[in-house]
Amino acid sequence: MDDLNFTLTPATPSTPEKSATPEKSSYDAAAARKFFESAGDEEEVAAGEIIFAEDEKGNRLFFQRDKMYFLVDGEIALTVKNKAVASVKKGEIFGELASITLAARSATATAKTPCRLIALDDKQFRAALREEPEFALTLMGLMIGRLRRMIAGLGASGALPADGEWNESAVFGKKLLSDLVDELGDAACKSYREDTVIMQEGQAGVLMYVVLDGHVTVTIQNRVVEKIGSGGMFGEMAPIERTGRLASAVAETDCALLSINRKVFLDLVKTNPEFGVALLNAIGERSRFMALRYAQ
Repeated sequence: MDDLNFTLTPATPSTPEKSATPEKSSYDAAAARKFFESAGDEEEVAAGEIIFAEDEKGNRLFFQRDKMYFLVDGEIALTVKNKAVASVKKGEIFGELASITLAARSATATAKTPCRLIALDDKQFRAALREEPEFALTLMGLMIGRLRRMIAGLGASGALPADGEWNESAVFGKKLLSDLVDELGDAACKSYREDTVIMQEGQAGVLMYVVLDGHVTVTIQNRVVEKIGSGGMFGEMAPIERTGRLASAVAETDCALLSINRKVFLDLVKTNPEFGVALLNAIGERSRFMALRYAQ
C-alpha cells in the first residue's frame, strides 16, 4: 500500500491540479494476514486444485458466497481464457474483485503448489472491515496498482476501450450522498462550467471528486473510458497515492462536484465502513472493466 503521509495542495475549480512528488508504496503482509484471521477460516489446497474458475459466481440462495483469499503459503496461478496473467505469492491477496463487487470471477485461480490460505466471504469481509475500516486502504492500494498495470498494458497494445465502449457507474446512493454533503459542507462543493478540465492525465492529484449534478467525461490517452453522473466519483486514487493521474476528466455539462482531500478521505474511511465499501466497489468495477479488455 502507498505511504499515505503527504501534504495536500488544494486545486481551484478553474485550474487543473498541480504536480507533486510521488512517494514510495509498501504493503504490510502481516497486517493483511491479521485482518483475514480476524474473521476468516484457514484452508488447505492441493497442487493442481482449482480454487475458483473464470465466470463462476456465488449463489446466496444456496449459501454459496464468493470469497477473497490471503495466501499463507504456496503459489497460485491466475489465468484468463487459459492465458497466464499473474502469479500469487506467499503473503499476497487475491480473488477480492468477486467478493467485493459480487460479480462473476474474471479469472481462474489454480494452486501451483500445495497451499495454505485464509478465506473471507463477502459477509465476513464486511464484518472484519467494521472492526478495522482502515484496511480498505490496503485493498484500494492493491487494486489501484493492478489497475495501473492493466491500463499500461492496454495502452502499449492499443487495446484501450474505443469510444462507445465506456463504462458507466454510480457509486453512492442518495442517502450516502446526502450524508456526505451534510458532513463536508458548502466549502467542499465546487462548480465547473461545461468543457472545463477538472484533472489531467499524468499530473499528480490531491483530491477525489463526487458528482452531485451534471456529467463528467473521463478519458485515458484521449479515449473515453467512463461517463460519470450524479452519485459517481472519480480521482479516488489521489488520496491514496501521489503518482500521476491515470486519466483526464472534463465537465461534459455544467457540474456541481464534491471535492474530498486526503485528510477528509482518511477520516471517512476510518469512521464510515459504508464509504470504504462503496469506494472498493467502484475501484473493483473499473478493474473488472479493464480486465475484460485486457483479456481480449
